[in-house]
Order: sequence, then C-alpha cells, then structure tokens
Amino acid sequence: MLDKTYSPRAIEDKHYRQWEDGGYFKPGGRPDATPFTIVIPPPNVTGSLHMGHALNNTLQDVLCRYKRMGGYDVLWQPGTDHAGIATQMVVERKLAAEGNEGRRDMGREKFIERVWDWKAESGGVILNQLRRLGASCDWSRERFTMDEGLSDAVRHVFVTLHGQGLIYRDQRLVNWDPAFETAISDLEVQQVEADGSMWSIKYPVEGAEGTFLTVATTRPETMLGDSGVAVHPEDERYAHLIGKHCILPLVGRRIPIVADDYADPEQGTGAVKMTPAHDFNDFEVGRRHDLEMINILTVDARINDNAPEKYRGLDRFEARKAVLADLEAEGLLVGEEKIRHSVPYGDRGGVPIEPYLTKQWFVDAKELAKAAIASVEQGRTKFVPGNWSKTYYEWMRNIQPWCVSRQLWWGHRIPAWYGPDGEIFVAMTEDEARTKAEAHYGKPVALSQDEDVLDTWFSSALWPFSTLGWPEKTDVLARHYPTDVLVTGFDIIFFWVARMMMMGDHFMEEEPFHTVYVHALVRDEKGQKMSKSKGNVIDPLDLMDKFGADSLRFTLTALAAAGRDIKLSEDRVEGYRNFMTKLWNAARFCEMNECRLDPTYDPKAAGQTLNRWILGELGRTRDAVTAALESYRFNDAAGAVYQFLWHTFCDWYLEFAKPLFSGEDAAAQAETRATAAFVLERTLRLMHPVAPFITAELWVHLKGEAGAEADPLIRAHWPEDGAEALVDADADKEMDWVVRFISAVRSVRSEMNVPAGAQVQVHCLDMRDEAKGWLTRHEALIGRLARIDGFEFPTEPAKGSAQLILDEATLAIPLAEVIDLGAERKRLEKEIAKTEGEIAKIEKKLANQSFLAKAPDAVVAENRDRLAEEQAQRAKLAEALERVRQAG
Repeated sequence: MLDKTYSPRAIEDKHYRQWEDGGYFKPGGRPDATPFTIVIPPPNVTGSLHMGHALNNTLQDVLCRYKRMGGYDVLWQPGTDHAGIATQMVVERKLAAEGNEGRRDMGREKFIERVWDWKAESGGVILNQLRRLGASCDWSRERFTMDEGLSDAVRHVFVTLHGQGLIYRDQRLVNWDPAFETAISDLEVQQVEADGSMWSIKYPVEGAEGTFLTVATTRPETMLGDSGVAVHPEDERYAHLIGKHCILPLVGRRIPIVADDYADPEQGTGAVKMTPAHDFNDFEVGRRHDLEMINILTVDARINDNAPEKYRGLDRFEARKAVLADLEAEGLLVGEEKIRHSVPYGDRGGVPIEPYLTKQWFVDAKELAKAAIASVEQGRTKFVPGNWSKTYYEWMRNIQPWCVSRQLWWGHRIPAWYGPDGEIFVAMTEDEARTKAEAHYGKPVALSQDEDVLDTWFSSALWPFSTLGWPEKTDVLARHYPTDVLVTGFDIIFFWVARMMMMGDHFMEEEPFHTVYVHALVRDEKGQKMSKSKGNVIDPLDLMDKFGADSLRFTLTALAAAGRDIKLSEDRVEGYRNFMTKLWNAARFCEMNECRLDPTYDPKAAGQTLNRWILGELGRTRDAVTAALESYRFNDAAGAVYQFLWHTFCDWYLEFAKPLFSGEDAAAQAETRATAAFVLERTLRLMHPVAPFITAELWVHLKGEAGAEADPLIRAHWPEDGAEALVDADADKEMDWVVRFISAVRSVRSEMNVPAGAQVQVHCLDMRDEAKGWLTRHEALIGRLARIDGFEFPTEPAKGSAQLILDEATLAIPLAEVIDLGAERKRLEKEIAKTEGEIAKIEKKLANQSFLAKAPDAVVAENRDRLAEEQAQRAKLAEALERVRQAG
C-alpha cells in the first residue's frame, strides 16, 4: 500500500540508482531505432548548480525521456568544461589560503599538476547535482574538454586551420583583464553602471595661435597614447582644419586631424580624440587613416615607457589624477561633467578591463561564418523561437576576427613553436615542429613553445563531434552526428552556438544540430535578474531539498513559455509540490478502491458512458502533450497533463466514479476499476518526462515489483492511442454537459455567497429532451456534487431566483429563502466600490509618465498585472450583483 504521505527524498535516490545501475541512460540497446542525440552545454568544472542550469537540463531531460519512450535510441552526451580563468583562479586562491607558494613561484609544470589534483578531488561537483535533478545523461561517456581525446581534437583543428590560413597571429585590440593579465572574451566582460565624469580638454591646433579643438573623454589618462583627432568630413566648423595637426597636450606630439564618419557632429563638440591602441572604435578609425598605434599601458595597467617619464609606473587611476592636474595647470582642462555610465569589468578579476593592443592568435571567423550563416538561411538549422535567428544573423554578418589565445597556464597550450628568429612552426607535437624547423633552417635549432593557451570557447566549439570521438572515425560519431537539438540560453548564441556551427560545417561538412531551442532567463518573482548583490538568488538545491526534484522540474517546465522569462518563487514550486501530492493521493485512492491493471482490458470496448468519456479526454491529452513536446512548447505540455490530472481525472472522473466503485453492478464496477487503472497508468507515462521520480514510484505500485522490473517506466512506450482512437462523441457530449451543469451551479453558489451546506432547488426551463435524459440519468451525481436537493421543470422561474443559461436551457435557482438578498446586494456593492478604488489608484499610477520613465520594467509590469486582476474581479462582482438584482 502506498504511504499516506508523499516524501520525495525517500524515492529519488532509490530510482536514480536503479536507472543508472541498470544502464537505462545508455544508447545502443535499440540498434534498429532512429538515433536521437543531445550534447549537454558543458558546465564549468568549477560550477555549482544554479537556476539556469536547472532549467536548461530539465528541458533537455524532458526531451530525452520523451524520445526514449518514443522508441528512439537516445544519447545525451554529458561532460564539463575546463573553464580556464575560473579554474586557475580557484586553484590560486586555494594555494594562497593553504599558505603554499604562488603559481609563478612554483612554475608552470608544478602548477598544472596542482590543478589536475584539484580537478580529481573537487571538480565536477555539478554533475552529481545534475543527478539530483534527474538528468538521464549517459554518464559512462562523460567527457572533459582537457581529456586526452578532446585535447587531440583541439590540436588537430588548430593545426588544420593554421594550414588553411584561417588561424594567424596578429596585433589587434582585445579585452584585457589587468588583474589576470590576459585577454578575455566579450562574455567575460560585465557592464557595470557607475558614477563617473566626462572631462573636456583643449588640444592646440599647430600653427594657429589661440585655436583649439575641444575633445571629451571619460579616460583622460589614455590621451598619452593619442595619435589623432577625428572630425566629420561634412562638419563645416572643422573643414578648414582637416589635414592639419594638433599638438598633444603634456606630450608635445604632433597628431593629425582626420575626416571620418565616426565623428558625430551632434555629439559634444564633434571632435573626437583618437587612441587606436586603447579603444575599439578608435582602432578601426586608426587603421583607416594609418594612425600610429601607441600602447601606453603595461599588462597590469600601469603607464609604460611610451608615455612621458613623469607618468611612467603610475597605476592608470593614479595617472588619471596626475594628467588632470597637469592639464588644469596648463589651462587646457575646460570642464568636468558628472555622468552615470557603463564601465566594463572582468567578471573574474573584478577590475575594469582595458582595450589593449597586443599580439594574439586569431581565427578568420568571417570566412568560417559563411557556411554557418547559409545553414540557417537555407533552413538546415532553425532557431526556436524563430526570432533568435535575427540575433544570430546580426552577429554573424558583422563578425570580427576571433581572438583565441589567453595568457593563462590552465588550458590547451597553443601548438606553436618559435625558432631563434621568431619563425613560427605549428604542429601536432614538438617532434613534428622540430622536423619542420630543421627543414626550414637546414639544421637542428632550439625551439620554444608558445606560452599561451586557447580560449575555452575554442575547445567547446568542437563539442558536438569531439565528444563522439572525432578526429577518429568512431561508430558513435557515425551514428550520433549530427546531433538533433541544442538547448541553450540566448547569452551564448554567439559565443558557443555560432562557433559550433562554424566548426561543424567546416570539419564535418554538416551542421551539428537541426534545431537550437533558446530558453529564457529564470528571474525572481518580481521579474528581476537574480544576483548575489541583490540577495534574490534562489538555490535549486534548496528547493529540491524542500519540495522534491519533480516539483522543481514541473515548475520550470510549466513556466518555460517560448520567449518569456520565467518569474520564479518558492510559492510556485510549493504549488506544484501540491500537484505531486494530488497525483500521489489519486493513485492511493485508486489503490484503496482496488483499481488494478487488467491485461485483458480493451479501452475501445468500454461500455460505461463515464469511462468512454475519460478515455476520450485521455486521448486528447496525449495528443496535446505530444504535439507540444514535438514543437518545444514545454509549458503547454506540462499545462495539458496538469489540467487533465488535477481537474478532469481527479476532480471529475474519480468523483463521478465513486458510486460505481461502491455500487452493486459488478460489471460496471469491474470496468470502472480497470478504466481508472488504465488511465492512471497512461497518465504516468505522459508525466514521466517532466516528473520522473514520482511517476516511477507509482508505476512500481501499479505494476507490481515484477511487472515494473520487466517493463520499467523509463523504457515504457509513449501512449499511441490519441483522440481519434479514444474519443466517443456521444459520451463526450453527455459528460461535458454534466460537468458544465455542475460547474455553473457551483459558480452561482460561490458568487452569491450561498452557505456551503445549504441545499438548493434548480428549476430547468426550456430544456430539450436529450438534456432532460442526461439529467435524469445523472440526477443523483449532479445533486451530490452541486448540493441540489431537487429538480423541477416549470414554465416560469420562481420569484427570487438567480438565473443562468446552459445551452438552450435556463436554470433558475430560488435563493430568497436561502440568503438575504438585500444584505448580499450591499456586500457586493461594497466590494465593487473597493475594487474600483484600487483600479483608479493603479490607473493613475500607470498614467504618470514620470513613474513609467523611472520605475523598473518589472515594477511597471507588476502594476499592469494587478490592474488586469482587479478589472477581472470587478467584472465578476458585477455579474454576481446583476444576478442578485434579478433575484430580488
């Protein structure tokens, strides 16, 4: 017998161990089946499960479990990313905390050994947390971006692209993190709103005494590296100065005045200082006009020897103060304007990043992007929702060279070696590089390997095929590439999705997946982004501890509407925990009423109207859930099974079935018991992809230990019969009418504040014969559930009756003797006045342009939602008041 109380933790560990030990997550058991493959977005090896991971992996697991039940040979490929900066930071901090020597003191080789030691002990915690969530990955195939096979793939790709001229070394601007002294990707740059200043500075025009160009900057220290001033070619104010020079204050360098469309005549003075080595826009202008590239910063953001001596060695912010003081002393500082602006910070180093001119390795992304763009344009890969393709095109069609080198020690070391004169030899191994060098120089020479490692995104770009054994031609690669669906967040469409597309098209000559499902963000209940600084982070592990993994999974799935961010709160998860309890109690009720699976049961042979009706509703639900999952409408899939189980099956069918369970008609009793068991069993199948643990436990109780072992739910077939096979039109029409009759009477009772225990009469006017037959057949059932003690069929409604329309019939409920109509009218009028007061307050707030301009979007949205709720409540109260007036 099922326990009285549903306890998630008591069943979750047990079932997960059985699934994993039983090999149910592994592909290969169905060699004739169509393969279905998903590669997990590899979480950082340093990571811990957060709500974004929970959503992303729940949706992947829903698809994988659904496809397994659909007969596919499913591979969900797991693994972790080595996370260059994050891992190096974690290990360095650990060394410092333990009082060990630092990275530079111990040297590269010893430090890398310590990182591997840390990885063996502490890395990959998140994978066990994904098990808690129920993720059905094939853990026997777990990969790591630094494992031997993937490292070989990385070297192969680098060497091949270099040989094709698609990887090269160049001096360009990069995002530079002075704390870590490395280039970082755009994704590792966070824009932080901060108070700052805009300083205006006068640049003397050469040969024109008393003539100046005024420029503005938020980083005055960078003027030490200025090599030009730009004005718009059609700006009449400066037309006579184009081609002349300014004298750079504090430095004395002659810098040209150039005409470029980048300078906006409407912004500031229309003149813009050019620092090509320290600003991305200036770099492009500098290349167009052949301006000198002058780097004035060291790797730790101090002023270097390219600046006047008095500033050398100063930290960039100390230099800023010194430069401003000297400009003011020379009368060249025009003014300071306090501003609020975005400052780019390194997400790990925690300090402002600098655009920095340095030699790095780059991929010709523009060339690689061509095939990847065509893949989406020609429909071989599609985005869901489709609007994300626009974002993809915008990034890809304006793509810049991809900087793939990082000044770190942890990562894939770049397979490039340098000869005595700087000649570069790219090879798979050092021996190959030596052979190349000897051929080049005509003798053996000493070589030194590049100190840098590759960007983490370089190795993860190969993930869909490197994890399957490439560059070896493995059987699993042949069977499971291309993969099917990629489930990911929008923030890495460019950094990961686009790069996988480029690498897949180039090396596999086929797109890595046919569908990219882009899910939204999980925000807090007010719609704000979760962050530690706000204190609004919701920990999925805490929610699973409190409510169970299924409750969290169902919540996230039910809220995963395409294109709409998820507003999550503990109350929502608790609500779906109640749903799990509802399922548990329904199964227990069926068990107590001896509803057992009958191997001879044929749903198409059911004779009872009630049973034919619920089977039809089951068929409709099966079709709705199937269609929703096939089109990645996860919320609709969860909503369909929720509606069916809670309302149709529990609230209606089981209530309707009670008299049959306890009745004297043995045939009707047996059929209803078998039908209830059959419908429950099919419902468990439909729910399993979203709520695997509770459904597996109930499956065991329904099937019995032996039956569940022979036919585990995780391998059970997805229900085949839908509405076409199961809907009986006559039963459907009849029971739909009964449900609507009961619901209508209940609604009027609720609206008019009829005491719950009060029995009422219902007078049925103008009711057709078919409906009268239904009413007669189900009179006892309707009377019990709607608390009606009699039905009459008069020609006129009794005085003091509340009236409602049901199809062609009018239902009149005499209430004058049941409630005080006058008091009820006053109560409703008071409630309406109160509601209208709330509506007026909210409307006034939303009409205030100042409020709309200053309030956060989430607050505005919350007020609009409240307004809609109050308006709906007013309409409901007004309808009830009208009924009272009619009755009185």
